[in-house]
Amino acid sequence: MKKKTKEKAKAKESDFLRPHAEEAYAEELKALAKIDDRQRPENWNLSPWAVVTYLLGGTLEDGTKIETKYFGSRRLIEVAVATLVTDRALLLIGIPGTAKTWVSEHLAAAISGDSTLLVQGTAGMTEEAMRYGWNYARLLSEGPSPEALVASPMMTAMQNGKIARVEEMTRIPADVQDTLITLLSEKLLPVPELNMEIQARRGFNLIATANDRDKGVNELSSALRRRFNTVVMPLPSSLQEEVKIVQTRVEKIGKSLALPAELAPVKEIQRLVTIFRELRSGRTEDGRTKLKSPSSTLSTAEAISVINSGQALAAHFGDGKLNAEDLAAGITGAIVKDPVQDKTIWQEYLETIVKERKEWKDLYRACKEMIE
Repeated sequence: MKKKTKEKAKAKESDFLRPHAEEAYAEELKALAKIDDRQRPENWNLSPWAVVTYLLGGTLEDGTKIETKYFGSRRLIEVAVATLVTDRALLLIGIPGTAKTWVSEHLAAAISGDSTLLVQGTAGMTEEAMRYGWNYARLLSEGPSPEALVASPMMTAMQNGKIARVEEMTRIPADVQDTLITLLSEKLLPVPELNMEIQARRGFNLIATANDRDKGVNELSSALRRRFNTVVMPLPSSLQEEVKIVQTRVEKIGKSLALPAELAPVKEIQRLVTIFRELRSGRTEDGRTKLKSPSSTLSTAEAISVINSGQALAAHFGDGKLNAEDLAAGITGAIVKDPVQDKTIWQEYLETIVKERKEWKDLYRACKEMIE
């Protein structure tokens, strides 16, 4: 009977569209913990060396292959992990699509075995999301009591010595942002209604992400910034690196969506990434022609989304193979955010760059049809 229950639970787990990192990579984390004989900070599941290995990938002594989660500078990840060993919080900052959330999730999964202690920043966020709330039915019937207290993810992380995560810090109102100052400076959370405080256990720390490219940004105060070590997340340095990232993530996401891997040929990914990089940088890859850049960020994450959308079109409405027609709609939607300015920039790029590349004739025709 127990065996059947376990099998049923497993089947349900596999039905999740996006399992948590600690569930999706449970075997890797287990293998790393088994061979990890280096010093571990208190309440860390892995040593700093093993955490870096988990993110950057490699082959262990026992032959276990660790998948690469982050393609980029090893030193950058080492600095991020070293920060979390200290009492300083970590701020990952960069334009949208530079893997800030992805890295923060995997860091929390490797260190605490739990990436779910997450506060999602929004413009309408209140202090309760950072501190604690109340079960109002119990509050009205019993008055303030520990039993009526509803712990926030931050409070839970402090009580259990785990990593908490705050997404989109610059979307949070300034007065709510400053709630973190006491938490990060004193490592405690006052609960004045109960005349008590929650002290953080060893192992507690915070990973926050932020970008300053979105509208409605609230700058971090200098007092709050001083409580963080800041790591700037760069865009992929080369075309080949960005193509590799897109290809890897597309394959991973495609499996969860039951889309065949062969739907996304490398040739189409290369064309898409080239377009995004050229418009983003304001010049062609060979540096010979200057270009106007649209208002959209054209990040790696958006490139992954365009390929996934094209895959779905090819699988369900096409001939089963991703082609220019399947890409055109997604590319146009990603680039043209401003219907006047961005559309003009995209049209100029099509006429001066795409049209002149002989092997891109099919993409030129497909994109022209989409914007006419």
